[in-house]
Amino acid sequence: MKIHSMLLLLILVVVAGFAALNWSAFMTPTTLNLGVADIQAPLGLIMLGMLSFVTALFLLYVVYLQTSMLLEARRTARELHANRELADKAEASRFTELRDFLALELAKLASLNAESKAAVLTQLDTLEQGLRLTLEQSENSISAQIGEIEDRLETGSRGLMLPPRS
Repeated sequence: MKIHSMLLLLILVVVAGFAALNWSAFMTPTTLNLGVADIQAPLGLIMLGMLSFVTALFLLYVVYLQTSMLLEARRTARELHANRELADKAEASRFTELRDFLALELAKLASLNAESKAAVLTQLDTLEQGLRLTLEQSENSISAQIGEIEDRLETGSRGLMLPPRS
């Protein structure tokens, strides 16, 4: 028990003990003025009854407060649980959106990569064809020059008539 509950219980025990010790005084009839009439009744018993009534009212009020706080706590817990589930669903939705976005971006990157690869291969083919053409032209040019040199040598050697080598 909490300390204030123990203190309240101690006070009730002290009042009950006091009433038990002085029960004859509590039960002694006295003339009581009610404002409109005078009656003979035990003042101690009436005061003890009023104290018991007020104590019962306070206990009922405490029970009402505790019950209302318990209901409020349960309602708040349900709302918190519902909000947590909503937040979890929103987070899952964000993850799904992020996964979809990343898949789309990766697909775009893959298509850009394929396009770049195709462009590079096309350019390499073009360069290779240009290189082959240049090599053929160089080969033809060198062959023509060698043929021309051979013709000159043949023409020059006929004019000199060198003896054939053996």
